[in-house]
Amino acid sequence: MNRYWTLADRPLGPWPDADTFVLREGPIPTPGPGQALSRTIYISLDPYQWGYKRRGIEAPGAPCHARTVSEVIESRMEGFAPGDLVFNTNGWAEYALMGEGVARPSYMIPRKLDPAQGRISLAVGVLGMLGLTAYAGMVLMSDPKPGEMAVISAASGGVGQIAGQLARLRGAKVVGIAGREEKCRFVTDELRFDACVSHLSPTFAEDLREACPDGVDVYFENVGGPVFDAVLPLFNKGARMTICGLIAHYGDEAGADARAALMARGRTVFQDRGVAVRDLFVGDFVADHHDAFLKEMAPWVASGAVRYREDIREGLEVVPAAFMEMLQGSNFGKTVVRVAQDPTL
Repeated sequence: MNRYWTLADRPLGPWPDADTFVLREGPIPTPGPGQALSRTIYISLDPYQWGYKRRGIEAPGAPCHARTVSEVIESRMEGFAPGDLVFNTNGWAEYALMGEGVARPSYMIPRKLDPAQGRISLAVGVLGMLGLTAYAGMVLMSDPKPGEMAVISAASGGVGQIAGQLARLRGAKVVGIAGREEKCRFVTDELRFDACVSHLSPTFAEDLREACPDGVDVYFENVGGPVFDAVLPLFNKGARMTICGLIAHYGDEAGADARAALMARGRTVFQDRGVAVRDLFVGDFVADHHDAFLKEMAPWVASGAVRYREDIREGLEVVPAAFMEMLQGSNFGKTVVRVAQDPTL
């Protein structure tokens, strides 16, 4: 039998709780022409998935969406054979089909993985679309220059830790924003940011100003809310802001436009200082930049030039709890759940 998590048949609250998800069982699907069956090894948990659920993108009774690393079990799909390790979108399920007729976001194309490039779990992290998100937002959109100041919110998270290191590799000074003291130490000691300030501090805005005495040239936004409000007055003329996520607002009332509210709060500063604000959607970069990104990023990870922390949990049963902890910031690094044995370990 195939076990998988779905949304419960009840209205969604602003944030998930213990009654939001249901563990179900059903037959393991059989691949048709042009399809392959794969067994999930790693499930990626990311903040955007809650937005998927609240906007009703997932079909009722279907496994919750997620990017995954899987092993092909049976294949009638050209280019894929049993034993292949793949990036795909099995979701919160032990088994799923991929290929012809299987619904998935158009930019999440199944691809075979090469374990020689790094741990296969990294295909849903620094060597996957998470890494491409950071690369696109920081390198391609923000283009930090040597000596400029780059600020990264959620700096110890999956995207933030990569984005900040990319800015540092291009010669920028980098200040991270994180929560607990151990996260801030990780950002400075392990990721080698110039400084990290805690948004939990009662003097957070003052701490950030002291860390950025010459203002902010690049801001990589993952949070919104009071974190954005603290950065706003520090923007220099010609600064660039990339909006990757607004996790502080993912529980807002349905229909609330968090970005519009953020833009309204920042309008005067943006206009007076010529701040360029851009929205980041990784799907816009997959076709033209994925291969070049991987060619550049894989050696950085292998050499330690880019360091990366995963928060790996064990077992399909823990997926909802791990997801809720990630949304609350109780994780430490990129949250991944291992649901089957990794054959490369």
